[in-house]
Amino acid sequence: MKIYRSLVRITVIADKEWIQIRRDTRSLIFALIAPFALILLFGYALTMDVKNVSMAVYDQDRTTTSRQFLEKFSHTDYLHIYDYVSDYSEIDRLIDKEDIKLAVVIPDGFEKRFKSGKKTDIQLLADGSDSTSATVAIGYVKAIIANYNIEVKVNELKRIGISETKVPVETENRIWFNPELLSKNFIIPGLIVIMLSVISALIASLTISREWERGTMETLITTPLRSYELVLGKLIPYIFIGVFGIIIMLLAGFFIFDVPFKGSLIELIILGVLFLIGTTSLGMMISSVTRVQVLSVQLSMVITYMPAFILSDFIFPVANMPLIIQVISYIVPAKYLIIIFRGIILKGISYSLLWTQIVFLAAFALIMITISIKKITLRLPE
Repeated sequence: MKIYRSLVRITVIADKEWIQIRRDTRSLIFALIAPFALILLFGYALTMDVKNVSMAVYDQDRTTTSRQFLEKFSHTDYLHIYDYVSDYSEIDRLIDKEDIKLAVVIPDGFEKRFKSGKKTDIQLLADGSDSTSATVAIGYVKAIIANYNIEVKVNELKRIGISETKVPVETENRIWFNPELLSKNFIIPGLIVIMLSVISALIASLTISREWERGTMETLITTPLRSYELVLGKLIPYIFIGVFGIIIMLLAGFFIFDVPFKGSLIELIILGVLFLIGTTSLGMMISSVTRVQVLSVQLSMVITYMPAFILSDFIFPVANMPLIIQVISYIVPAKYLIIIFRGIILKGISYSLLWTQIVFLAAFALIMITISIKKITLRLPE
């Protein structure tokens, strides 16, 4: 009988919270529309693909051989010859204006040294202010030069009568799960987790503080309601909103960004709910501590967004960070859900291979919901 009464009270609180959510139009729109809008915004804005890198060419030799060499840079989607310059000052000006990221300088006497069989050097100038783009662009240039060198050597062998050449070691590339190496396939699953983490904690952080600010908490205190019933009742509506957000963002990723989905949707939703229980409880715990909506929102953003974005292996590799930061990253729940989502969405793996992540999320959810219950005291402040 006690269990039945408790379930009734939880249901009543959940229904009350639904009414509050429907009345707060701005929060409802934010909770329902924001996931789709944010996945579109960040999905298009965040990219790790480095293509169409603008470069300048300073050809001091101006010969047939130098032009043939530079022609190799004209037939690629990764490099774009922005301008042909006549001195170093123009290169400085274009880099300062950020019109180009790198420049190739062909020295005088290039053709003469090339035809005499001597070692021929070229100069490559790169804008190091954007280290990622510079490193990738230099790699593109080196790959083009390596292919050009192979072609030259093969042609030389053919001229002396060797028509067949064999390379001692040859690689055969086979890339699994993301054959085209598209960054969106890597980013979108992680982005879903980041948005889910922020939004779920953010909207839940208004729950208890709103009750105190509106004076309705005093009414709840006079009822036979218990702390765990209040927490569970308020938790239910936000779990459904979070699941709706997951589905919306998955649909956007699949239909708009062409991110493949290879795993089980049911498993993904269940594990997403486990994460939502933890983050929503975290939001309610913050709300119960602050009792002020503005402060609750600010605190939830600081606690959820920055750790989830930086310390979850979303974009920045945690393995490259100092040891103390790596240790701290183990308590960030988004880190584990990103592994789960990328595994299910891109690799099609099942929960049986994700027990480490599942156990941590379960522990996080249990700890957060327990703390939330402890922090919510149904009595008037002294």
